[in-house]
Amino acid sequence: MAGLLSVFAEFERDIIRERVKAGIANARAEGKPHGRPATARGRAADVKRLHTAGRNNSQIARELEISRASVISILQTRDAIR
Repeated sequence: MAGLLSVFAEFERDIIRERVKAGIANARAEGKPHGRPATARGRAADVKRLHTAGRNNSQIARELEISRASVISILQTRDAIR
C-alpha cells in the first residue's frame, strides 16, 4: 500500500513540474520577466563613482540603499578587473 502511494505521489510531482515549466515558457513567450529581479549590480557605476569621490562603503550603502556587502562585492570586482 505504501509503495502504491509513493507511485501516485511521484506521478503528481511530475505533473506539477511539467505545469511549472509550461508556465515559465508561456511567461517568456509573452515577454514577462522571470527569475530574480535586478540586484545591486545595476548600481555598480554609482558605487564606483561614490567610491572615487572618497565615500566609504557604509556611506555608499546608505546613500544607494543597498547592502554594504553588495558595495564591497562590486568594488572587489572592479579591483580584480583593473
